[in-house]
Amino acid sequence: MRKYYIDNLRVFCILLLIPYHTAMIFNDFGEAFYIHGQIVEGLAVPMGFLTPWWMSLLFTISGISVAFALKRRSIKEFFMERVKKLLIPLLVGIMLIIPVQSYIADVFWNGYKGNYFAHYAVYFTKFTDLTGYDGGFTPGHLWFILFLFIVSVAAIPMIALFQKRNKPIDRKKIKVWQLFPLFLAILIMTPILDFAGGKSIGEAFTLFIIAFFLLSLDEVQELLEKNWILLLCLFAGISLIYMTVDMCGLVWDIANRIVKWFGILAFLGVWRKFFNKTNPIMQYLSKAAFPLYYFHQSILVVLAYFVLKTKLNVPFQYLSIMLGTFLFSILCYEICRRFKITKLLFGIK
Repeated sequence: MRKYYIDNLRVFCILLLIPYHTAMIFNDFGEAFYIHGQIVEGLAVPMGFLTPWWMSLLFTISGISVAFALKRRSIKEFFMERVKKLLIPLLVGIMLIIPVQSYIADVFWNGYKGNYFAHYAVYFTKFTDLTGYDGGFTPGHLWFILFLFIVSVAAIPMIALFQKRNKPIDRKKIKVWQLFPLFLAILIMTPILDFAGGKSIGEAFTLFIIAFFLLSLDEVQELLEKNWILLLCLFAGISLIYMTVDMCGLVWDIANRIVKWFGILAFLGVWRKFFNKTNPIMQYLSKAAFPLYYFHQSILVVLAYFVLKTKLNVPFQYLSIMLGTFLFSILCYEICRRFKITKLLFGIK
């Protein structure tokens, strides 16, 4: 049976991108963005709550989804699907979708005077911190697609070896408390290919592998659903401590991974308990989720550039950017899904 709660949780995480990245325009914790408006005090609190577990949950969902997909696909078919669904859209996006963000950033922060097409020479020759906030090269928000392609391909030998070994995990002996220490694996693997901004290929790979081999099991999913209250309470309590107690160094690293892991377990349990169902709206959004993710940030940055020039107060600027981004992203999806070439280029099913 279709695991609707996985689809719905993926949609939830991707929809969160729009208000989150809109908030980055007004953030009060000193981080630059492609464009910046008036500072809004207090944004660090909800953004700080989301940051540890949110994108990590998407890597986890991907690992679970791949486990289901490989029940009806060969390893070769899976690899070709990764190339078609991830690598091609990534390369096309870096060429066509992301440069507008770097261009707007150069205009806004550096006063760049050239036209958009002339800026391509800057985009492909200026390599700094890879954020693109200074007008240089960046994969932008498509870093997630890049990481997902890398970890998916890197996981193939382990998956193939496991399938050949054909010795399944003893599912009946798994207890919910035995899942708790797995945050240590995430902590240990995070330094591997760890980039600025909390983006680690080692961490993404670990989450993907744990999800593929363990969290995809029906017995484990049932455990998470059965213990959803416990997991949610633990996550809430740990998050409160994490956000209110000053920590640094190794203590902060450990606390961050604990929050991340318990957030993943809690959300999987809650969504399986309450959202393992579908309706026409969720079916539509499930199909539109990848294009929404793919298009949203470039649209958001362009909209923000013009909205911030208006005399609207900050709440209306925020709402205009957020709602406009969602509507124009849906419009892009509706246009692109009607043509074979755009479906191929942008990874649309």
